[in-house]
Amino acid sequence: MPDFRSQAEARCVTACEKRIPKPSRASALQWLVENETDPGRPGGRSDPVERDVAWKKYDEAELGRLNALAADYIDFISENKTERECAAASIALAEKAGYRSLDEAVRQGRALVPGDKAWACDHGKAVILVQLGRAPLAEGANILGAHIDSPRLDLKQNPLYESNGFAFLDTHYYGGIKHYQWVTLPLALHGVIAKKDGSVVEVRLGEEPGDPVFCVTDLLPHLGNQQMGKKASEVVEGEALDVLVGNQPAGGDGAGDSEQEEKEPVKAHILSLLADAYGMDEEDFLSAEIEVVPAGRARDCGFDRSMVIGYGQDDRVCAYTSLVAQLALADEVPERTAVTVLVDKEEIGSVGATGMASQFFENTMAEVMALAGEAGELPLRRALKSCRMLSSDVSAGFDPAYASVFETKNSAFLGRGLVFNKYTGARGKSGSNDASAEYMARVRRVMDDAGVAFQTAELGRVDAGGGGTIAYIPAKYGMDVIDSGVAVLSMHSPWEVTSKADIYEARKGYEAFLRNA
Repeated sequence: MPDFRSQAEARCVTACEKRIPKPSRASALQWLVENETDPGRPGGRSDPVERDVAWKKYDEAELGRLNALAADYIDFISENKTERECAAASIALAEKAGYRSLDEAVRQGRALVPGDKAWACDHGKAVILVQLGRAPLAEGANILGAHIDSPRLDLKQNPLYESNGFAFLDTHYYGGIKHYQWVTLPLALHGVIAKKDGSVVEVRLGEEPGDPVFCVTDLLPHLGNQQMGKKASEVVEGEALDVLVGNQPAGGDGAGDSEQEEKEPVKAHILSLLADAYGMDEEDFLSAEIEVVPAGRARDCGFDRSMVIGYGQDDRVCAYTSLVAQLALADEVPERTAVTVLVDKEEIGSVGATGMASQFFENTMAEVMALAGEAGELPLRRALKSCRMLSSDVSAGFDPAYASVFETKNSAFLGRGLVFNKYTGARGKSGSNDASAEYMARVRRVMDDAGVAFQTAELGRVDAGGGGTIAYIPAKYGMDVIDSGVAVLSMHSPWEVTSKADIYEARKGYEAFLRNA
């Protein structure tokens, strides 16, 4: 084990020797970044351990690898906008890399040996990848954990209705959203319809150039005086987030052939279209899971194409980089078993069968250990306690437009690399997993040895709010866990922004952790 104290002292000496440049005041952001001024302390200034912009260290070859990763990432989040789609895509990539079904291995009673690769899936919404290492599993594993659900709108169980010549789908929002951000956007429908005969029909409408899209309407400003006087949380109420889906009545001439067509001709027309397209009737909505998400592909952002703008980057930016890092181990046999956990329901508390709080992770590890010849409750408990984990989720990136809610020397900045949050939580560290100092030192060593650009941060000013991720759940086993991830602008909005440099450094950091933690 290296001498972490001497490393820290060396860093402090280096930081103290740096001269702080004179402020140019070319822009508010530049001034803040160059001086690290804390807006909450008038006239105050801090001198943190400076983390340089990651872009400065790349040569042409590395820029090529960075842009290739970003292009693949844009494809992934554009094509997979739900947890089901992410899970299926992850398994497909894993199988191409040689992973085999754990359930199949259990049925066959096939032993697992070092180097073997297995995947497990829960209800089509959560995935675990395992690559066995040389060390016994009872000595622990190196784990990456991320979530693949994102804030959105969900169709209610009885969603379709007609009002004043329009057909709408009633929704319930999922996760923390600002309601007003979801109006007047092109929206797509993704999900499944499960029928009583056991068949399941996939729905994906609004993504292809010839597809129709949908929207939530808003009030014109000429009549919006009362609306504009409301608090932001009340401008658009949750029950008003109904999706506009049609206006044409059945029959074309308004003369319906049935009682329903006469009473609700537009709704009747929509139902006929759904029957033709998906073979469903209105009652089939009762057993459907259809998500309403922003339509369209993720894109490069900025004149310099340095950023990615797209839906669902919380937390698919960490999920994808974790997945790629796991697969990068290829056919080698790692020293410690490498595990990637991609779970559902984080945005609503990690609950349910597919959330991190379920038994899916524990049960999967138990099955793997049994096939590896380490069955038993006590070996499992020893293994879980001895694991090391990165709870990979996004962090709030410093936004100069809203600088007052950030404390700059403890903020995450786009372009400065992978973010580590020793603790998260809200106010008084409520709901926080607080990683130990010793574990933080180990993580620093792994990142520095691999040349990974990283930074540390908190989620905004102490009294501004807060939040957390899944770290506290696996921490209950006694394992070492720390929050890590990528800085994001406009988090939980329909279109979030990340830096390509941070995506690249996250992928490097996650691979280094799997190999060397």
